[in-house]
Amino acid sequence: MSSRYRQPLGKSKSAMQAIASLVSNIFSNIFNRQFGRKFIAFFLAGALISFTMTACNQNSTNSSQKDIELTLVSFAVTKQAYQAILPKFVEKWQKEQNQKIKFNQSYGASGSQTRAVIDGLEADIVHLALAADTSKIEKAGLIDKGWEQEYPNDSIVSKSVPVIVTRDGNPKNIKDWSDLEKDGVSLITADPKTSGVARWNFLALWNAAFKKGGSDEKALEALTRVYTNVPILTKDAREATDAFFKQGQGDALINYENEIILASQRGIKTNYVIPEVNFSIDNPIAVVDKNVAKHGTKEVAEAFVKFLYSPEAQTEFAKVGFRPVDETVAKEKQFADLYPVVKNLSTVKDLGGWDAINKKFFADGAAFDQIQAKIKR
Repeated sequence: MSSRYRQPLGKSKSAMQAIASLVSNIFSNIFNRQFGRKFIAFFLAGALISFTMTACNQNSTNSSQKDIELTLVSFAVTKQAYQAILPKFVEKWQKEQNQKIKFNQSYGASGSQTRAVIDGLEADIVHLALAADTSKIEKAGLIDKGWEQEYPNDSIVSKSVPVIVTRDGNPKNIKDWSDLEKDGVSLITADPKTSGVARWNFLALWNAAFKKGGSDEKALEALTRVYTNVPILTKDAREATDAFFKQGQGDALINYENEIILASQRGIKTNYVIPEVNFSIDNPIAVVDKNVAKHGTKEVAEAFVKFLYSPEAQTEFAKVGFRPVDETVAKEKQFADLYPVVKNLSTVKDLGGWDAINKKFFADGAAFDQIQAKIKR
């Protein structure tokens, strides 16, 4: 247990010394009397029992009174799921450990959240949109190496897929990624240089184009046609969504499946297609090792992360649009119908991992910059 929650030892030592001194004096005065030895034995036994009970009572009281604060930092679209998940874990921990937990919460764009943690936001747990963002926190010395192997499924706790949102009735007859290359189709998406969601969008487009054309050259040509149809690259996914729904721009929008499901639950009429060749959007969870060591919260932080993989927590993620990582939950009828199986689903590993992806696609002068240079935007 961390020193933050230990019973102070100074008073306990003083009490023990006082008892020892008293016993010594009594022993000297009455050792030779008629009942000396029996008296000492009974006295010592009673003193020991009394002292032990007092210490136990103090520790029990302190344990039940010591509240714990945990700071959870996550990307914006998880907020609604956590509003249901956090109270469940708080209740569970209180029942099992007789300890109250207060959660400090921060939600925002994954890249912004990453920078905030590196710059001093003392998160105990980070749940981010990209493993690449979590790796930046690791490289800053806050998370231990090997964090991906700490929890199931390479520490992926929520996932989704990109979908193509269309206008009512789908007047442009958009059914697949390649339809976004056609003349006369206006596409709304964010800039992958500034938006994590937009990077997933780009990878979905590239993956499909590469599998269709069979080479990087063909994929580059296809994506140049797609991005030629983008009138303006918004800074983030939220701006892209607002441009499409609120401002009426574009014939199509690429966005997370979970965002569109959540929008429909809020009464917004949505039409979308899930391309059969697609890309898995994987969101990792990690304990921020340096901060939990400082706060004395490692045990409860790890317990919370493990709870997020439980059917109870995964159900709450699934209710707000995330595809469950727990197979039992995924097979429930309400979710099996909501999340149809994607026949051809690729992952970051298929493209060599985030270091290789960033170097090939998003670094200065890489594929995305080459596309923009051809468009001469």
